[in-house]
Amino acid sequence: MDPCPFLRLTVGNLALKIPVASKPARSVVHPSSSPCFCKIKLKNFPLQTAVVPFIPPENQFPDGHVHNVAATFHLSKSDLEKFAGKSIFAGKSIFAGKLSLRISIYTGRRGTTCGVNSGKLLAKVSVPLDLAGTESRPCTVFHNGWISVGKEAKGSSARFHLNVKAEPDPRFVFQFDGEPECSPQVFQIQGNIRQPVFTCKFSFRSTGDRNQRSRSLQSDLGSSRSWLSSFGSERERPGKERKGWSITVHDLSGSPVAAASMVTPFVASPGSDRVSRSNPGSWLILRPGDGTWKPWGRLEAWRERGGSDGLGYRFELIPDMGAAGIVLAESTLSSHKGGKFLIDLGSSSNGRVTPVNSNSPACSPRGSGDYGLGLWPYCVYRGFVMSASVEGESKCSKPSVEVSVQHVNCTEDAAAFVALAAALDLSMDACRLFSHRLRKELCQPHDLLS
Repeated sequence: MDPCPFLRLTVGNLALKIPVASKPARSVVHPSSSPCFCKIKLKNFPLQTAVVPFIPPENQFPDGHVHNVAATFHLSKSDLEKFAGKSIFAGKSIFAGKLSLRISIYTGRRGTTCGVNSGKLLAKVSVPLDLAGTESRPCTVFHNGWISVGKEAKGSSARFHLNVKAEPDPRFVFQFDGEPECSPQVFQIQGNIRQPVFTCKFSFRSTGDRNQRSRSLQSDLGSSRSWLSSFGSERERPGKERKGWSITVHDLSGSPVAAASMVTPFVASPGSDRVSRSNPGSWLILRPGDGTWKPWGRLEAWRERGGSDGLGYRFELIPDMGAAGIVLAESTLSSHKGGKFLIDLGSSSNGRVTPVNSNSPACSPRGSGDYGLGLWPYCVYRGFVMSASVEGESKCSKPSVEVSVQHVNCTEDAAAFVALAAALDLSMDACRLFSHRLRKELCQPHDLLS
């Protein structure tokens, strides 16, 4: 499989120094009492915000400081081509020397009061970007150091520290050819080339067999049933529920390489028609190993209340040897518009920020043959891991999945992320209000007759 070129532009190591006057004026910001934040904007990308820490004027920003990421922008090949658009007259880039990263620095707390931004603008910073050829270089640093900002006299103005760099981040891109419940093919995308790599099989798991059955994974069904039931609820629940959904990912030879199994039913909370955060439904993401399925990750989903009315989710990696799970992503998607599920460790754009130098490691098995053999906890996920598109309710959904090359070492690795994307997409339907009927592909035969 050949990856697609992507570029990761990061802004980090933010800091602010503000001189303290001997006779402070009313307009002077005192670091000990006033917070600071900034808004970071790159052309055509959503605005991102980040906290800017104060450091004492006499302190130097330490050399070799861990790169604390404040904002991340992921640029595809098409994004790079747009930024480096060719003029039909001169054959030159019409954006050359003009593309900039723009940062507005504010004092005061983030948020609004009576519709007015509560922060006070301190300064604006612009960092020129020349992205030509950056996707083929190991790392390009556009700025690293201090910039004088503000309107004070020269030599006594505030100083702002930042690091802006770009690194290649190649990814495998996959596209479902239909909605997951319709058992579609999955294509790998590279430019204009679409190549089939997986097939999906959606099915209902019966009450008596809570396992995914396949011809190559039936040698240890008894032990599989015991651990699978420990993750989900086997009891029959009264009232409204959606249960037993499963999707198996096969390679082109027909061998199962990953699966997603609904192990906790999606049940309406008492007196309502929605799945609550306090009682979410859940999926296990499974990989083959030793003639049976083994758990790799767990996805929980629920329907948020209030103005957001979105799909809440939490995904955790399941370590081998029964250790506690590690949460890699936790956020909310719009039930109406959908959105993007993202695992990006160290990025502020992730629903749950996990620093790159976190003491809680997480790793993906490198293949079904060496699952759990001493890898934990000595390898870690770093940076961008995966993203998956999710459509809103009642919209045709053909999820696209991007997976970082550094986290795919075999077919099973890629398939596990594809199964996770399918489970998340199906959770949008599983968390639909119970006052609304599901499409027939998601209903068991006896439900269609009721």
